[in-house]
Amino acid sequence: MITKGDKNKARLKRHLRVRKKINGTAARPRLSVFRSSKHMYAQLIDDVAGVTIASASTMDKELTEAVANGGNIDAATKVGQLIAQRAQAKGVTQVVFDRGGYLYHGRISALATAAREAGLEF
Repeated sequence: MITKGDKNKARLKRHLRVRKKINGTAARPRLSVFRSSKHMYAQLIDDVAGVTIASASTMDKELTEAVANGGNIDAATKVGQLIAQRAQAKGVTQVVFDRGGYLYHGRISALATAAREAGLEF
């Protein structure tokens, strides 16, 4: 039987494998995604300077009223739209997508699609 700890360990191994190849810069930051059972988080990270440029999550005040459940596809779509708006406010239009070791399916895919539709280029 596979336990939750084993699943997360496997995800972290996948994440490290992906992170070897992905690096964010000031011109093209890394869009990092994390999901928990209750919430979705997205950050734009400049790995060269080691700073977070913008972030969005289902815990933001703007989204807590709009989203009843932070762990579904609707919430992920709203987080994708919000991170794209905040990125464009900071002058960022191109990003490198870091799926965080998660499968590109469901909530991760919904967040990426919403960010693309809101104006970010992957």
